[in-house]
Amino acid sequence: MRTGGDALLRPDDGDAFRQAVRAVRQAADMPVAFGGQAADGVLRLSEHAGVRTNRLKGLRVRAAAGLGGQVLTHRRPAAVSDYATAPTISHDYDGPVLAEGLSSIIAAPVLVDGSVRGVLYGAVRGVARLGDRAMELVVDATRRLAGELAVRDEVDRRLRLLRAAETAGPREQVALEEVRELHAEFRAIAQGLADPALRDRLHHACDRLAGLTSAPEATPRANLTPRELDVLSQVALGCTNAEAGNRLSLRPETVKAYLRSAMHKLDVHNRHEAVVAARRQGLLP
Repeated sequence: MRTGGDALLRPDDGDAFRQAVRAVRQAADMPVAFGGQAADGVLRLSEHAGVRTNRLKGLRVRAAAGLGGQVLTHRRPAAVSDYATAPTISHDYDGPVLAEGLSSIIAAPVLVDGSVRGVLYGAVRGVARLGDRAMELVVDATRRLAGELAVRDEVDRRLRLLRAAETAGPREQVALEEVRELHAEFRAIAQGLADPALRDRLHHACDRLAGLTSAPEATPRANLTPRELDVLSQVALGCTNAEAGNRLSLRPETVKAYLRSAMHKLDVHNRHEAVVAARRQGLLP
């Protein structure tokens, strides 16, 4: 999903599904994996790994139809050991499935806030069957993907709040503490992301937040690292080293080391002066 016309585009969710499909195939050692996003009760199979034909590519699966449609409807994982003869599903899609020679198939929903955002499948050809361990691996992949999508949704929500604040009126009307808390939370989210594009997008948003409250002084900025800024953003909220470490998944000693390095670069002697100097330089809101 992308937000048209935005300067900060949401990464294509199809990329996340593509990575998840590859992860299913590799982790569970399955010859075939596929999946895609769901909207308005229809699943589109856009991502594939290990297929031999084009029959599954772009296939639209309706709610309650076939194995994937059953997963869409019931919002829980399902499996068949022999797709061609399975009595628990409809056989609307026998043509493309059997053209791939698939027999044992697992399908699991990608659930975000109770809504099915897509389905991931793992499958084998011939008479081989997929057991409980394979089901666990597919479900784990859907959970990881759901977590990534949830983060992207939250980033979008908060960016909409940021835009609303920017257009609400003069800078004085922006709630300063809310901006600072938002900045710190963005940095905490960003440091745990594996997606470089999404991490860069959040850092860009942090830079915008830092510029909301005051213009930086016309002096050279200290060259703080992302981790040093992460720590300073938490310290600016009044967090102790232990609290900052908990928010950033860092040890208190590591937080102390980053803070000491930031203080040295800012040429200050304590954490309060570090926050003041960073704000003057436009590094923090």
